[in-house]
Formats: sequence, structure tokens, C-alpha cells
Amino acid sequence: MRAQRTPAPLDARSALVALALAIGLLAALLPVTPAAADVDDFSYSSWSAEYDVSLDADGRAIAEVTETLVAEFPQHDQNKGIIRGYPQRYLGAGLDIDIISVTDAEGRDVPFEVETEDDMVLVLTGTDDYVHGSTTYVIRSTMRDFMMHSTESGNDEFYWNLLPLNSTQAIGRFDARIRFAPELAAAATGDTACYAGHQGERRPCDIEKSDDGSTFQVASGGREAGEGVTVAIGFAGGTVTQPAAREPDPVADFAPVVAGGVTLATAAGAWIAVAGMRRRRRTATGIVVAQFDVPADLPPLIAAALIENAPNPAPAQMVHLAVQGALRLEDDGDARPVMRLLDRTRSGHPLDAAMLDALFPAGAAVRRIPRTSTKFAKRMQKLVKRGADEAKSRGWTTSERSRAAMTLGWVSLGMLAATLALLIWTATKDRDLLPLSIIAFVLTAVGVGVTAIVAFSRHTVLTPQGAERAEYLLGVREFIRVAEADRLRMLQSVEGAERRADGSIDVVHLYEKLLPYAMLFRQEGSWSKVLETSYADTGRGPDWVSTYVGVSLASRLSSYSTSMNTAATYTPASSSSGGSTGGGFSGGGGGGGFSGGR
Repeated sequence: MRAQRTPAPLDARSALVALALAIGLLAALLPVTPAAADVDDFSYSSWSAEYDVSLDADGRAIAEVTETLVAEFPQHDQNKGIIRGYPQRYLGAGLDIDIISVTDAEGRDVPFEVETEDDMVLVLTGTDDYVHGSTTYVIRSTMRDFMMHSTESGNDEFYWNLLPLNSTQAIGRFDARIRFAPELAAAATGDTACYAGHQGERRPCDIEKSDDGSTFQVASGGREAGEGVTVAIGFAGGTVTQPAAREPDPVADFAPVVAGGVTLATAAGAWIAVAGMRRRRRTATGIVVAQFDVPADLPPLIAAALIENAPNPAPAQMVHLAVQGALRLEDDGDARPVMRLLDRTRSGHPLDAAMLDALFPAGAAVRRIPRTSTKFAKRMQKLVKRGADEAKSRGWTTSERSRAAMTLGWVSLGMLAATLALLIWTATKDRDLLPLSIIAFVLTAVGVGVTAIVAFSRHTVLTPQGAERAEYLLGVREFIRVAEADRLRMLQSVEGAERRADGSIDVVHLYEKLLPYAMLFRQEGSWSKVLETSYADTGRGPDWVSTYVGVSLASRLSSYSTSMNTAATYTPASSSSGGSTGGGFSGGGGGGGFSGGR
């Protein structure tokens, strides 16, 4: 039998040759795609402009403008025409630009469209067919109110940019002719100037005047892209009537600002009225006496409804149950604190029992404070609301509207409407509305809308009985705040002894019971240090929370409080929307204007 011969493997050189042949074949088979063409990549061989300027029956400046532009397009398919832009406004007044016609060198009509964008009137010439080589566009238009009054020289001036300064096309030859009607020519002062160059440059250029002073002409050779020509021709002041938009008008200029200011002032007044009502309803006698005990009918869940700007009471209620001996705060080494149920009978109020049921459901004896449990958060939020409802059912809180706030709210809404009307009226007078004015109005409207909600809503305020309870709790805060010597003197007084049934006192036990209320007043840090000192003096430690050497009680309490507050207020994050299933999305003088290709 003949042995089968195994072919030798290709060497590196042969492999490279084969790869090159494959790439070459693939390139030959693929269609050639030309590089994307830049429609602005062309030039103008010449640019001519003629201005025929006169005055209308009211003495306001009007002009007929003819621009002849000879564009030099490439021979390949790149351009379908040109885009010529004219400014819509000058010095606060509209120019009323009107495009009459666009024709070619022989006077034949050239198709065009007119659009407005970014305060520009855009003339888009051509169709969907490409144009090549030298192409002439003759654009005829009219405009008005383009002549200004110079407060510096006292002259009325034709101060105009004859070329766009943001064009990307070079110009081979430029010339312009400005003809003035006899009534204007007779008022010419002889003050003329011509400036050339890029924006801000002051290179002089030549301007020629006819013998009768009615015609001015500017001509030059090649001009770089973006290089402009600006002329200034002076006439006696008062020759040209300025549009009302340029004349001072205190009502149009300042009335919207004043109305907006009154709107904001009345809106602020509504907020002040609501705050004043709530502050007044918190006062019973106005006298705060230090108190060292809290009635059993004021557990933290209810007390929080009577304390101004109290934090979430769930952590304080948890500590309240711990210092009563109903539960113990422990730590088994995990990052989440643990609660251990000790004695349900230690709950002295129905809300205490409800809190224990929520913390230890279904007979559980040990419970770790969860990180992200919607059910746990809902149970805690229901308990917080139940505490607020309990305060209301006992006649300690009520819901009321502020009449003063409602009145100021209606005034604010009325002034907002007046401000809008004044802005619209100002716009109808053809005056410039600064973008900042529009933004300010929108922000003011949002603010007034929020104010209206606050002004017309019912607010939870204290009743006289609730104010008395609130002042009592402020007395507890006062006891927590004063120095240790003052606290002991208060406890040893005759009145203090009478308030204790057996005349004895356990300072540590008393201070522990006030800790949850210190949390409601955001003084748990300083009160924890008082407790630590008391524990050290008595030689005993807290039996309601696990402690560790080197770890302060304040630090331990902060850990438990933060974990409970996070769990009690947990809200699941909303899911993000992707795009693959359809939820995505794609995100000097006047005149001049713009020039480009299309």
C-alpha cells in the first residue's frame, strides 16, 4: 500500500502573500464610497451688493437690496445651492426682512425657500439637484429701520456690515454701491468711514462718494473667509425717524420688572404668613419650665408630631422600647445591628405594643434591622402616621389654612398674570425681550405655582392643648440642655421630690428614659456623653444595648439610629429604561448675516 503524503504547511511568506491577495480582491469587489463632502467647501469669485436707501412717509429708513453672488462649486456632486442669512433685528428693532426674488445671471427664477432660525432669515436656494461650476445668484430683498442714531456723534448713521463675518467662503472680488434718496443726500454730514477685516479689526478701507453726494461705493480685490467690510455714513441727527422699539419707554422697559418684583414679594409674603401662623400656634403660655420626666401618653411616635422639625421618630421609638426593657440592641458581628425581644409587657402604651409587633412579627424573638425591605419600611411609615393621627385625635393638632397666605397667594397669581400681559405687550411693541427676562419669568411662574399650593393648602398646626404639650416637651429639652449641677439641683428640690412617689431617685434610669426625646431634639450625641458619665460614676453599664471597650455609647447609638432610619425610610429605586426595546431617545454694525452651502 502506498503511504499517503501529508502536504507541507505554508511558510510565513506564503501566508502574507495569500492575505494580501485576499484583501486586494475584497477591495476590488466592494463599491468605492466617496468621502463625505463638506457643503461649505466652495468659494465666491465675486460678491456685489447694491443698496437703494430712502425714507417712508413716517421718515423711517427703508431700502431695496440687490446682492449678486457668483459661487464657484466643485465639479463633483457636493452642493445643491447656497444659504444666505440676514439678521432679523438690529439695535432692539425688527428689520422686517422680505425676500422678493432669487434669479440667475439671465434673470431666470431660481427656486428658494425662506426659513427663520436663531434670529436669522435664511434663504435656501436650489432643489434636490446638484449644481456645478460657476453659478450666479441674484437675491433681491427689502428691509427697514436699519439706520441708527449715534448718541456719541449726534448723527443718524448708515452703519452696516456689507459682508457676513462668519462666512467660511473666500471672495475673489467685492464691490458695493449705496445710493441715498435726495432727502437723505441733502442731510449728509460728510462723516464717512470704512472698516475691513475680521470681527473687531479696524483696518481702513477706501470709500468713494459721487459728486452729488448721493452715492457711495466700496470695492476691493480678494477677501479671506470671514473677512468683512463695514461702512458708516453720517446724516444730521433727526433726519431718520427711529422705530418706537429704540425709543425710551419706561412702561415697556420697567413695568414688567416692577410687576415681577411685586409678584415675588407677595409670594414671599405668603410663605411668611404660613410660617407665622404655625409659629403662633406653637405658643401656649410662652413660658418653658425644665421637666425631667415625660408622661406615658407621649411616646416618641406621638411626641414627634408636637416637636417642630422633628426627625423620623422610628429610631427614637426603638430606643424608647430598649430603655424600658422591652427589647435589647445587640450586635452579632454582622454589619447590621440586631434587636432582641425581652419582655412585651414592658410596653406602656398601645403604640409601644404596635411597634413591638412591627419589629417582631409572627412571634420572632430576634430581628436584624433590614437594609432594603419595602414591607418593613411600610410598617414603620404606618406607625409614624399612626402617631401623628393619634396626636390629632386627642385634639393636640389640627389642619387649617392661613387667610393671610391665601390673600397673598391670590395677589401673587394676579401679579404673575399682569407680568405676563406686560411682557406680551412689550413684545408687540417690537422691543427686545432679553432671554434672561424669559428665564426669570419662567422661574417666577414656577415659584408662584409652588407658593399657591402652600398658600391654599391646609397646614398641620397645634391646638391650644397641643401647644401646652409642646411647651412641656420644650421643658424636657431644657432639662437635657442645662449643666449637670443644675439638673441635680432641680431633682433635689422640693418640687422634684414631690414628683417622685417614694422620694428616691435613680439618675441613670431617669437619664436613659430621656434619651429617645433627646434624639427627637437632635441632642442624642451630648446626652449619650451624659449617660456615659453617669454609668462611670455608678460603676454599671447600660443593659439595653451591647457595648464594647473603646467604642462610645454615642457611636453605638448612632449606628443603630442610622440603620433604623435607613430601613424605616427605604424606597426601592426605579428601574432604568433601555433603548433596545424602544425606550431610548436621541438626544460692529447691523447686517452681515450668514453665508454657506447646501
